[in-house]
Amino acid sequence: MDPHFHEWLNLAIRWVHMITGIAWIGASFYFVWLENNLNRVNPRTGLSGDLWAIHGGGIYHLEKYKLAPPQMPENLHWFKWEAYFTWITGMLLLAVVFYMNADLYLLRPDAGLTPVSGVALGVAALVAGWFIYDFLCDSALGKQPALLGGVIFVLLIAAAYGFSQVFSGRGAFIHVGAIIGTIMVGNVFRIIMPAQRALVKAIEEGREPDPVLPAKGLLRSRHNNYLTLPVLFIMISNHFPSTYGHAFNWAVLAALAVLSVLVRHYFNTRHDSNKFAWTLPVAALGMVALAFVTAPERKAVNAAAAPVATEAHAHAEQAAPVSSDDGIDSNQVFAMVQERCSVCHSSNPTHSAFATAPAGVMIDSPAQMQQLAARIYAQTVATQVMPLGNLTQMTPEERQLLGQWVDAGAQLDP
Repeated sequence: MDPHFHEWLNLAIRWVHMITGIAWIGASFYFVWLENNLNRVNPRTGLSGDLWAIHGGGIYHLEKYKLAPPQMPENLHWFKWEAYFTWITGMLLLAVVFYMNADLYLLRPDAGLTPVSGVALGVAALVAGWFIYDFLCDSALGKQPALLGGVIFVLLIAAAYGFSQVFSGRGAFIHVGAIIGTIMVGNVFRIIMPAQRALVKAIEEGREPDPVLPAKGLLRSRHNNYLTLPVLFIMISNHFPSTYGHAFNWAVLAALAVLSVLVRHYFNTRHDSNKFAWTLPVAALGMVALAFVTAPERKAVNAAAAPVATEAHAHAEQAAPVSSDDGIDSNQVFAMVQERCSVCHSSNPTHSAFATAPAGVMIDSPAQMQQLAARIYAQTVATQVMPLGNLTQMTPEERQLLGQWVDAGAQLDP
């Protein structure tokens, strides 16, 4: 596909995905807040509580029935399409960004997988993720919510670790997010909506509703609530290579998920008491700790630890040793960056996937390279997520040379 139209296809799908995602998550957050803030003191007959609110210049009075009103309203609003379209656009985005350019975005250079097998693995993981989750919820674990939640968390992190062995950091993160998203929309489609339809039908027919389906729906809705913040982080994680590009990216993801759940738990319970107020400062301290833990060691560029493509060692001799007398030859560094990076990061990219330089980053002159030195270091030396898929086969020695040039002050030769 023409890279210009591919970019606009990406934009259009991502835009719709963001809009529907905000609608879905916003509705979820609002109804949790509404439930937690109902006034349950001496409610009117048939009600479990009510709430007065002001917004946008108007005053609203909301009431929640214990079961249903004496007569069902003619127009009853259902909240489902936000979830469905968020998932549909998310899957389309996964295909457009990662599956159509699997060798560039999805696979690790040393994974030993073809693009087709990588895509097949990703799709199979999404299907398996839902069925494993659904089986666990319907098993005896479903009666022990805390234990069930712990098992689900461990399995998701195990999936992150497995993905990190064959997928790029971004590919691993996005597939964990896709599994979570599939679980969440599966809960809406397979459990929550059928439970709500059964409830409405029983009321209309004057029957006693079956309590089993609403109980299952409540459990799945609670899962969706706690999974929201982790999946939101994954949606923006591609902007932060210090997370997905870290050697232990799966552990970083696990830590961020725990911190997200702590924050969500506080907002879920603050109406009852402030006994979980400690979760907010703990989450904040956890973020600070992660920032320090993931910080690269600027003076210790370990060439041996770099993930390298199979043919990369054949190019090892291209990076000349650093001169002990004259310092680092910035012209040599620039020539190396041009060879390895300007395929994409140029005013006129030569890679077929890009019509313009990704993120607008162009390295067409030594001055531009000097200006971008810190970002180049972070992407190619510290996290080594660039070049994408190591498509230009940057060698460990070249990464080491680039790191030494930045550590020496990123100076240009006169």
